[in-house]
Amino acid sequence: MNKRIGDILIEKELITKETLKQALAIQKQTGKRLGQVLVDEHFITDDDLTDAISERLDIAKLSLESIVIAPELLELFSADMARRHLLVPVFKLGNSLTVAMVDPLDVVAVDEIKYRTKLKINRVVATRSSVMSAIEENYLAKDSLDQALEDATREKEADLADITIGEQRDEGLAGDAPVIKYVNLLIAQAIKNRASDIHVEPDDVNVRIRYRVNGLLRKEGVSPKSIQPALISRLKIMADIDVSEKRIPQDGRFTFAWGNSAVDVRVSTLPTIHGEKVVMRLLDRRNLLLGLDHLGFEDQVLAEFHKIIHKPEGLVLISGPTGSGKTSTLYALLDEINSVEKNIITIEDPVEYNLPGINQVQTNDKAGLTFASCLRSILRQNPDIIMVGEIRDAETATMAVRSAMTGHLVLSTIHTNDAAGAVTRLLDMGIESYLLASSLLGVLAQRLIRVVCDACVVDDPAPESILREMEIEPGTEPRFVQGSGCDECHQSGYRGRTGAYELLVVTDRIKDLIIGERSSGEIKAEAVARGMVTLHKATLSKALGGITTYREVLRVSQRSEDMARSAVSAEPVQV
Repeated sequence: MNKRIGDILIEKELITKETLKQALAIQKQTGKRLGQVLVDEHFITDDDLTDAISERLDIAKLSLESIVIAPELLELFSADMARRHLLVPVFKLGNSLTVAMVDPLDVVAVDEIKYRTKLKINRVVATRSSVMSAIEENYLAKDSLDQALEDATREKEADLADITIGEQRDEGLAGDAPVIKYVNLLIAQAIKNRASDIHVEPDDVNVRIRYRVNGLLRKEGVSPKSIQPALISRLKIMADIDVSEKRIPQDGRFTFAWGNSAVDVRVSTLPTIHGEKVVMRLLDRRNLLLGLDHLGFEDQVLAEFHKIIHKPEGLVLISGPTGSGKTSTLYALLDEINSVEKNIITIEDPVEYNLPGINQVQTNDKAGLTFASCLRSILRQNPDIIMVGEIRDAETATMAVRSAMTGHLVLSTIHTNDAAGAVTRLLDMGIESYLLASSLLGVLAQRLIRVVCDACVVDDPAPESILREMEIEPGTEPRFVQGSGCDECHQSGYRGRTGAYELLVVTDRIKDLIIGERSSGEIKAEAVARGMVTLHKATLSKALGGITTYREVLRVSQRSEDMARSAVSAEPVQV
């Protein structure tokens, strides 16, 4: 005999008998299903309920985040029906259609699907938040494109084609006006959702659209394969790159008007077996208004960082992986120290934002204009401050160190996991230890962490095993929170990002360790003994402060793989 949902949850020690009685009383008053009552009252999570339903009905649980829904499946029934019954088609094999449902016992929905599709229905269970997200993401692009095509039949083609991108007009594309409108909708929606990137990815049956929001990619929808040539051509024309060249990667950029501001869009194309993949990086100029004090620095770290960057000479590095916000910090830093009395020159690849009052140089490797060659020439320009976009090789590292030793403040980035790792990386590049010790002022390691949506924040107690892994003393009972998912955050539980920082200040003792070419572990241990807050402690502090979740602490900070696996097994992160 099959167990009831409540019994399964009690066996899993997710609720108590008293909790079940309380939920049954609420169910009697509201008429809701028991499982939904337990979730609404925050007795269990959406994932807990889905696991119990899967066990109760002996059907598979499906994670929709990794599923690409073919556009022809979206034609089987409307978005209204999908929202009404909370289900999405997943895939079709022969005469069988697999449907992901929040409530697999909804026989009315199953019968309606059978009647409409004339197919055999296989049910799988998925969380409410993932189903709602899949509905919105997969039907959005379809509905937008359909609306654009419908509007195009009523509006004059000239009106649609009369769009200015920077100084370039899109004359000659009147016949593709619906695609022009669709692209504009695509970019506008990405900006509205605070996406940093748009991925346009052709495959053998359609064109997948994905946005990177809060550092993670998510499906936004699919476009018909038939519009692929016009869609890619439109993007290439906007970026002022060769439309006819499809064999090699190309780069370009354009400006997109958004409200009262403008968003710079960097475009990169890459030939694939199914056509050209296009990635657009959205660079919102409004983000330049953020000063260092708005990037998430703790007061003590910001005060120490201010002391370093206002010194007249020396090398200051910002480290972290791609996508950790290094460029934003550099620009905020330059804005902080910029003044009419200082000659500031930057070397960038590429120049992402135009900064008033600062001389910016775009590298060109084909023409021999590299970071290192630029640095040699810049020193003849009598600069006070030099910003090198990235230290990639030994030659650039050597020039940066020498510049820092000859009366210039040099700012740059480097790819290392933590602050101490930047020291050993430069030593590995061949920089003499005594030169590095004399020139290096400090290293700021950083990560971007997702911020809990304040519209749906709820308490989220961490299991004891996780508390131990995070080195939290037993019995302290820290309060953690998470976002339950809402329309404001697109059911993700997160809205926006902030920074977490680890600042290594080069003291006399650390200079001795550098000269002795000691390991990064020894350098880090000395810095921690002197009061350095590690990335792990910085992210944990934000979780304890209700800014982010303990899952972000485990995902972002530099901990062991066992720790990350413990977090995943405890409860998957909603994305």
